[in-house]
Amino acid sequence: MFAILAPFTCGLSFFLLGMYAMRTGFQNLAGKKMADWLGRFTRTPVHSFWVGLLTTFVLQSSSAVTVLTIGLTHAGMISFSRTVGIILGTNVGTTVTTELMALRLESFAVPMLLVGVALWLMPRRLTRCIGLVVAGFGLIFLGIDTLQVMAKPLEQSDAFRSLFLESRHSVWIGLITGLVFTALIHSSSATTAITMGLMSHQVLSMETALAIVLGANIGTCFTAIIASIGTNAASRQVAWCHTLFNLAGALAFLPFLPQLDLVSSFLTDSPSMQIAHAQTLFNVGCSLAALPFTRQIAAAVQWLVPDRKRRR
Repeated sequence: MFAILAPFTCGLSFFLLGMYAMRTGFQNLAGKKMADWLGRFTRTPVHSFWVGLLTTFVLQSSSAVTVLTIGLTHAGMISFSRTVGIILGTNVGTTVTTELMALRLESFAVPMLLVGVALWLMPRRLTRCIGLVVAGFGLIFLGIDTLQVMAKPLEQSDAFRSLFLESRHSVWIGLITGLVFTALIHSSSATTAITMGLMSHQVLSMETALAIVLGANIGTCFTAIIASIGTNAASRQVAWCHTLFNLAGALAFLPFLPQLDLVSSFLTDSPSMQIAHAQTLFNVGCSLAALPFTRQIAAAVQWLVPDRKRRR
């Protein structure tokens, strides 16, 4: 058990710390302009989409962007109808992190961490922020490398073998596993990183891994739902729009996991890259398909989550 828990705890800690350092560095570089971008450049669904995509890349967290959007909506700085495009953009923006993780740059992890720390110790603010970003990348890859250590003892675990055998018969187990784990740790990227580590040792089948990633897409919405508690109707609509869209997309793609596996295997032989490409295809496909219908989506969510005060 220790052989599994030790690398899992250390690897996840390195990964989440790296995400935090990189997000802090990007935030400091962007300053308060992030909220201005969300408030000013969302006049059309396409503009909202690009704002959501770019902001998610900068913050390295779709949950953070959704929570920020909920805050702006609650403050009356942006209407709910203008947030649908942002939500679609966040789902695409989060795939950038996954694609970077799949590049397998673990050998550069320690040098990047050392360079990042050296830059962070410099007096200039700009250099310090860049140092945080570089060190964050280093910690992320170090975390991924550490998480892979648990693959062999995990494969030999009787409990995991039982769960794995069950998941071969039903991708629903993989979906629920990804959903619950992501809801607990508040990071779909971390769930995907762990899945990539297991796949690099052939511990999981590709269909199971993809089901876990789809579940992570749903689980990441849990943070937004918590953030919307006690807010106005428009803010709750943002949270539920994100949740319902990701849920619908995951359920729509679940029967086609073999086809998604087939397409991703044509693009690359690397299991980690296959997961990254499959997630990108899924998120980009869902977001672009929904983009022309943002007004209809907004109307449907407003019907499902009505503003009772306005009705009175």
